[in-house]
Amino acid sequence: MADLVTYQVSGAVATLTLNRPDRLNALTPSLFGEWQAQLDKALADGARAIVMTGAGKGFCAGADLTGGDGPHDRLDPDLSITLESHYNPMIRRLADCPVPVVMAINGPAVGAGMGFALAGDIAVMAKSAVLMLAFVNIGLVPDAGTTWLVARAVGRAKALELAMLGEKITADDALAMGLVNKVAEDDALLAEAQALAARLAAGPTKALSLIRKQVAFALDNDFDAVLREEAVNQRKAGFTADFAEAVAAFAEKRKPVFKGE
Repeated sequence: MADLVTYQVSGAVATLTLNRPDRLNALTPSLFGEWQAQLDKALADGARAIVMTGAGKGFCAGADLTGGDGPHDRLDPDLSITLESHYNPMIRRLADCPVPVVMAINGPAVGAGMGFALAGDIAVMAKSAVLMLAFVNIGLVPDAGTTWLVARAVGRAKALELAMLGEKITADDALAMGLVNKVAEDDALLAEAQALAARLAAGPTKALSLIRKQVAFALDNDFDAVLREEAVNQRKAGFTADFAEAVAAFAEKRKPVFKGE
């Protein structure tokens, strides 16, 4: 059986690909297990940026409602068990990732698949791809962090519209709403995402990790709390080797060479 999540590395960039193209990369417990393992491998191998994409014509069709590749892949009748044991740990794992994550949305990202598509730091979307909060169409509510991710991006009124109508969102509309960062031609998508990841991988990794967490903190806390958090994080960043390198490079009138230390 083929790997459910494949792993490739180029320089300091690791590309992880959901690999159930015959099911539009629909999510199963077995896939989540491999996804976690491949992400751990990428970080252990020294990746300083991660690209996530899907094999074939889709990014991710959401939960596989018909079962999957292993004996334990069918959804539990109590869907909260599946969420807490597989979906939520993966979303949290991406949120806590110590390196930047770039999403290359190559095709439909539906339901929970939309949540994972939006869970990275930068999202590049193929021109032909679509997003869809399809939960309401099967009598369910948004999960995989989509409630938080979408509401923070587009506001209450639009989030309710997207969640309650369950309609397709084109790449251009997703860009206009602030759900994704860039739209790329289909055949250029992965290269653009990997180029962005390579740029991030050449940056000050520890500062980038603090930045991604600091922005998430800012979305849920008041101004004074954010000021305190900035001071704490700036102290950490100020003691990194990358900051010392930047100061030296400034004095020597050259471009800094960051090592993620």
